[in-house]
Amino acid sequence: MNDIMVDKTTDFASAPKTSTLRQPRLPAWAPIGLVALSILLGCGIGVAADLDSKIQWGLISAILFVGITFALTAKVEGKRQAKDRLATSLVWVCFLLAIVPLASLMYETIDRGSKVLDGAFLSHSMNGVLTTQPGGGIYHAIIGTLEQVGIATLIAAPIGLLTAVYLVEYGRGKLAKAVTFFVDVMTGIPSIVAGLFILSLWIIILDFDYSGFAGAMALAILMMPVVVRSTEEMLKLVPNELREASLALGVPKWRTILKVVLPTAIGGITTGVMLAVARIAGETAPIVLLVFGEKVINNNPFEGAQSSLPFYIYEQWSLGNEASYDRAWAAALVLIAFVMILNLVARGIARWKAPKTGR
Repeated sequence: MNDIMVDKTTDFASAPKTSTLRQPRLPAWAPIGLVALSILLGCGIGVAADLDSKIQWGLISAILFVGITFALTAKVEGKRQAKDRLATSLVWVCFLLAIVPLASLMYETIDRGSKVLDGAFLSHSMNGVLTTQPGGGIYHAIIGTLEQVGIATLIAAPIGLLTAVYLVEYGRGKLAKAVTFFVDVMTGIPSIVAGLFILSLWIIILDFDYSGFAGAMALAILMMPVVVRSTEEMLKLVPNELREASLALGVPKWRTILKVVLPTAIGGITTGVMLAVARIAGETAPIVLLVFGEKVINNNPFEGAQSSLPFYIYEQWSLGNEASYDRAWAAALVLIAFVMILNLVARGIARWKAPKTGR
């Protein structure tokens, strides 16, 4: 009996293996070939249909790529693989649809903004410059933006951080729910509403003058909920084991938060604050209402009108001549570079302050 079992086992192991589970596959170069084919067909249809917009050509090509990929995969590999390829193709098409406007915006801004962007443009104001003539610069607007955004950050970042700490570490009951509700409401407040609130309270009721500080308070209102939300999410990602280990050693809760929780989440908190700064750096409506524009340099944000980069762009574009258009595009390029630098600084700080894990 044992010999029979051994023989059967040996025969089964030595039997030739069949490749019934192997299915035909498209070649590795198939996606690239289908992209090229779809572009050719899309361009051909665009020319035949006399479509002037290249965007329409691209949309037709994207639809053809998704359809041809699904049909060909279903024919060769089966419907199951075709559905997988369909999902992958849709993801890539959506990704390209999101990238194309961004790349187009960057190209247009760099192309048109680099015409007048030089050292003189960055180091001079518009004092004494005719708006219809070339010349002038954005030095006064850069100073205004840095001061207004800096003051708004000094106001909003500590309040937002402490609010997030309360909601995550202490918040229980109706008060925490009310704070969460109002933070959610403030997240969707239009910038013009924040400007009108400060206008009515600070300038009309309290009778203060228009200034950069008034604009900074409106920007702080817009910045606060972003800081609260981002900080709250980062604090929730801190493992509870770290809190429990610290508390088990007899460390008070406030010291645990200060020495364990916040250092662990400092990278994400810094990134959130920088994203909030980038969010308010381009706001124009509160500045138009509260700061006004000024062609000369005003280093005092607490007195008198003061310009900023978003207001400068709006002001120059509204003048409607070629020289002002060039200055507006150059200021837009500087503003984009400013936001990009903020993001790079946030990444650097996050990497520098990230918790070090020893071996």
